[in-house]
Amino acid sequence: MKRVKYILFLSLLSSVSSHAQKADIILSYINTYKELAIAEMQRTGVPAAITLAQGIHESGAGKGKLALNANNHFGIKCKSNWTGESVKHDDDAKKECFRKYPSAEDSYKDHSDFLKNSQRYVSLFALDPSDYSGWAYGLKKAGYATNPKYPQVLIKLIEDYQLQDYTMIALGKRIADTMAINVSMAMPVTQVDEFKVEGEAVRKIDYPEGEFKLNETKVVYVKKGISFLFIAKQYNVDLSKIFDFNDMQPAEQTEKDQLIYLQRKRKTGNNEFHVIQAGETLHDIAQTEAIRLESLLELNWLKEGEMPAVGEKLGLKKKSATIPKLALKSNYSLTGGNKLKSTN
Repeated sequence: MKRVKYILFLSLLSSVSSHAQKADIILSYINTYKELAIAEMQRTGVPAAITLAQGIHESGAGKGKLALNANNHFGIKCKSNWTGESVKHDDDAKKECFRKYPSAEDSYKDHSDFLKNSQRYVSLFALDPSDYSGWAYGLKKAGYATNPKYPQVLIKLIEDYQLQDYTMIALGKRIADTMAINVSMAMPVTQVDEFKVEGEAVRKIDYPEGEFKLNETKVVYVKKGISFLFIAKQYNVDLSKIFDFNDMQPAEQTEKDQLIYLQRKRKTGNNEFHVIQAGETLHDIAQTEAIRLESLLELNWLKEGEMPAVGEKLGLKKKSATIPKLALKSNYSLTGGNKLKSTN
């Protein structure tokens, strides 16, 4: 009985590992081709979400034989009007003729033109470009694929990996760099600048892209408007833990450019102390110093809702010897939502 349970456990572990690997491959594919899909939508009107979903499915996220041997990411067959190179590939029948491209970019462009210039798909371009469901079912109805579940496959990919965001970027309804989260490891922080906010100097740190570490804690720096669900899925972290790790209330998307920790922050900081600057909240400090907000309060004799004055020094490694001078309550919000103004 124990042996059976052990085998079942190994089978489950293998399944989870395989799913994680597949997700990583798909995310890598999206990061590679998202800008091309956006550009093609702006050129021809084919929704970026549909292009990416078809590319992922038809090419096996770039790992299928047609993609590897012929740069064919969309399973497009030769047809009578094709004059370029071709390869033989088993599909609905043995040794069918499929288009071969010099590069993946050529495949993406031909896919857009294939849909745009064919009478079979003309009705799709009358749809709202953000209607990915209508496009998915329309492709199946027009005969793009024989799989009866083809629309559901595309829709699931779009929703699981938030591909609709790239359609919205192409439509100008979302800022492109808000989606610039890469799966790769990045170099250390490279630059610290200063800029003015209401006459006060505020530090602006140029954080690296992708996952890095602050105070031995995994973190990413994301732009305003990023979906928290997208972050959780991209870095394989439970959504509820994202909010817990970052001392935040649940929300749909980020309200500003900010650090998002992927694991629980430390009880002590990496630096000895932090001098409060104008424009900071305690939550800002806890995030910048990679320390738990509750620990920051405890180390400095602070209660929830209290905010030290600009210029006060907060201890990050050990209990402060003195209680910091508090800011005037008219200058900050008890919830920490408003930024502190200088009392000087």
